Amino acid sequence: MSEKLWIFDTTLRDGEQVPGCQLNSQEKIVVAKALEDLGVDIIEAGFPISSPGDFNSVVEISKAVSNPIICALSRAVEKDIEVAAAALKYAKKGRIHTGIGVSPYHIQYKLRSTPEEIIERGVRAVKFAKRFVEDVEFYAEDAGRAELPFLAKIIEQAIKAGATVVNIPDTTGYCLPEQYGAIIRYLKENVSNIDKAIISTHCHNDLGMATANTIAGVQNGARQAELTINGIGERAGNTSLEEVVMAIKCHQTIPVHTDIKTEKIYGTSRLISKLMNMPVQPNKAIVGRNAFAHSSGIHQDGVLKHRENYEIIDPKEVGVHESSIVLTARSGRAALKHHLDSLGVELEGEALREVYEDFLNLADKKRDIGPKDLLSLVGKYMDESSFIELEKVSYQSNGEIKAKVRLKVGDKSYESDSTGNGPVDAVLKAIEKVVKPHYVLEEFLIQAITAGSDDVAKVHMRLMQGDKPYYGFSSNSDIVLASAQAFVDALNKIPVKDKATIE
Repeated sequence: MSEKLWIFDTTLRDGEQVPGCQLNSQEKIVVAKALEDLGVDIIEAGFPISSPGDFNSVVEISKAVSNPIICALSRAVEKDIEVAAAALKYAKKGRIHTGIGVSPYHIQYKLRSTPEEIIERGVRAVKFAKRFVEDVEFYAEDAGRAELPFLAKIIEQAIKAGATVVNIPDTTGYCLPEQYGAIIRYLKENVSNIDKAIISTHCHNDLGMATANTIAGVQNGARQAELTINGIGERAGNTSLEEVVMAIKCHQTIPVHTDIKTEKIYGTSRLISKLMNMPVQPNKAIVGRNAFAHSSGIHQDGVLKHRENYEIIDPKEVGVHESSIVLTARSGRAALKHHLDSLGVELEGEALREVYEDFLNLADKKRDIGPKDLLSLVGKYMDESSFIELEKVSYQSNGEIKAKVRLKVGDKSYESDSTGNGPVDAVLKAIEKVVKPHYVLEEFLIQAITAGSDDVAKVHMRLMQGDKPYYGFSSNSDIVLASAQAFVDALNKIPVKDKATIE
């Protein structure tokens, strides 16, 4: 039976140290609740002594969540520890995280101290924290560059003083996986009371090895991993929660399991990205825009035949509805046919070959090939096009909110009007009177992407037809118009054969 790996999320402490990623207390509560839903075991909510805002955030997060342990950071300073304990007053389960630098660099240049004094200060801090909470975590800062006999000695003394968790940070991201794994193994073999505490990893990504180092630590006996959503953190970032969790899920030979609800990973990633104004790089593992996107013709053909040819993770496992087959000049006939089938256009043989040749010529000239482009390519093979164009939108409020739209469907124009409980609702209902596919509007998100009263709004919609999602996107300074455009964009992706229009 595999052992539990405790997931310690430090997005709200270490991750928030990134310039520009600071959150207010209310936003931190939103994130904390999302982390609780995700299934993390410990939330490091802040560094209470650092500011009144951080203190208040730890207090309010302690009140807002019930299941995770709430952890507060402190230095090996009594005042820090007292303030951390006060901030944890309302926590159902509280932990104080205290510690000190242990590498020659930190001892000599940062702390201007001696190894003997460092051990004394570390032990004193753990004992003092133990007066306030039972659960005390000791961090040995810069353990990745520490002298191993000294590291083992201070860890042994910290556990003897009452530490329940010992954190072994690769603070500078210096270690190679083999080196970091060897540190954890050395502690397992040379600290006499190591069985009385959980060993924790905390790896930074300065050399791009944070995830690999964390996995190496777990393979050598660590049973807590300190992580952040999207891998955010100081400098090049921290270990990415989603990468570690999915690596463990994919590799059954790693003898641990987590309680993370992986289907909530993508949504949590998007929430953090939005609130912290920190875009996720497109090629980011697990949660990047291209993580499940395929544009190479060979890969597209392989994925369409059998997903596992090129995907080791089912997108649904992390909350992504399906892989994306992106049409480019490198796409093959299988990808083109897949997109045509989704539009309800079935072509085979010579007809498909001719359209594919035309498609390649267009793809060489145009970067994004959308449904309208495809329908124009296959126009001569269809009796009529059902592509929808939004020609006009108007709305007014005189006690009752009314909207009027004009749509072009194929070569015919239609006008429709409707009332609603708001202008967006009224406009969408007017469009629905013209185009009547069977769907459920499952997701409707509006996000400001510029600043000021003339914000440009980005609208994202997801329509579900059975278990099939159709996405619509638009941006406009008029939120109502942007919503209508995104709605029509999603409708255009529903297969032609499944659309019905008024006559």
